[in-house]
Amino acid sequence: MESFNQHITEQKNTHMTHIEDKVIYGGVNGTRQAILALRELRKMLGGEKDGNVSVKWDGAPAIFAGTDPSDGQFFVAKKGIFNKNPKVYKSAADVDADTSGDLALKLKDALKYLPSLGIKGVIQGDFLFSKSDISKKKIKGEKYVTFHPNTIMYAVPSGTPAAKDITSAKMGIVWHTTYTGKTFETMRASYGVDVSKFKKSRAVWSQDAMLKDMTNLTMTKKDTQLVDSYLSQAGTMFNKISGTTLRQLESNPQLAQMIETYNNSFVRKGQIIGNTAAHVNGLILNIRKKFAKTASQRSTAAGRGAQLTKRNEMLKFFSPANKKSLKLMFDLQKIIVLAKLKIINILNRLSNVNTFVKTRTGYKTTGPEGYVAIDRLGGDAVKIVDRMEFSYNNFSPDILKGWDKPGR
Repeated sequence: MESFNQHITEQKNTHMTHIEDKVIYGGVNGTRQAILALRELRKMLGGEKDGNVSVKWDGAPAIFAGTDPSDGQFFVAKKGIFNKNPKVYKSAADVDADTSGDLALKLKDALKYLPSLGIKGVIQGDFLFSKSDISKKKIKGEKYVTFHPNTIMYAVPSGTPAAKDITSAKMGIVWHTTYTGKTFETMRASYGVDVSKFKKSRAVWSQDAMLKDMTNLTMTKKDTQLVDSYLSQAGTMFNKISGTTLRQLESNPQLAQMIETYNNSFVRKGQIIGNTAAHVNGLILNIRKKFAKTASQRSTAAGRGAQLTKRNEMLKFFSPANKKSLKLMFDLQKIIVLAKLKIINILNRLSNVNTFVKTRTGYKTTGPEGYVAIDRLGGDAVKIVDRMEFSYNNFSPDILKGWDKPGR
């Protein structure tokens, strides 16, 4: 039987698609990959095969660090590291010339303190905190040391060894990806970072993203049967979807993007997609409205006509056969999400750091941002996130982010 690492192309970890969106973007192979990835993850959690699961920490910004292969100098970088002309910072002056504000301060902290780890090669992580970001809070009657880099607030019980390490550190970072190659442009990613090779440093609270003690987590018979049922339904539905429809979408990234954006409009409002046939019709109406709005903003008849021509070309996709397959694709996405959420609920049992979101009236318990399932043999990965929870928190004006000022 094929495994999901046979279908995932290794690439630089600057963006990872949600597992259910592979149905929209990936064509036949991408859809098969999504189902196989869930099956492999179920096997990992069921103790049937080896694998790793990493936690997606909600840090910011993304940090690349290590040794520049061209000159052997230590550097830090943002995602511009993989541009044709790589943008890396080797001095505070480099940082100041390209960035400002809080971002510049964090990059300079990284440049100052990360060399103490003795990093070899190139690795990627997420910045969690500077010294000034650490707070002591009492939440729901418990005392915590907290940091709040983005949407999620992380809370470590006061008095624990981890809390002491955090309060004495100058910065915190979590690592998740290793890169190899002779140039930045040609580097390839492998998921995971061996932090055991780092030097000990009181200045840096350095973590790897891997969940620990996976061997202690075995799905119950009931859990396994439920996930297997979802996967069986997903396989049956996949076989009903026209391969022609999947290939047409794969070759039309603009339409795929519009479909994802339309779906995300429901996620941001915390709404579950109901009747999928009605969802297809709503999508078509949404496309018409978008092009009508764009056309109305053009100052010439030719400009307006060009937009309407683009609309008509895009709407040609929605033949009766494609509409039928698109409905089935949305049904398949819903089943993939159900399987994903069940697996996420199981993984959440292993969390060893409390996570909250901050509202205007207090703190609310939430799950981690999500997880990345890593095939240990293939080194490939797929993102699984409870978007109804995390994405809603991320976009809701009622949830205060780490950069929000008190009382705002």
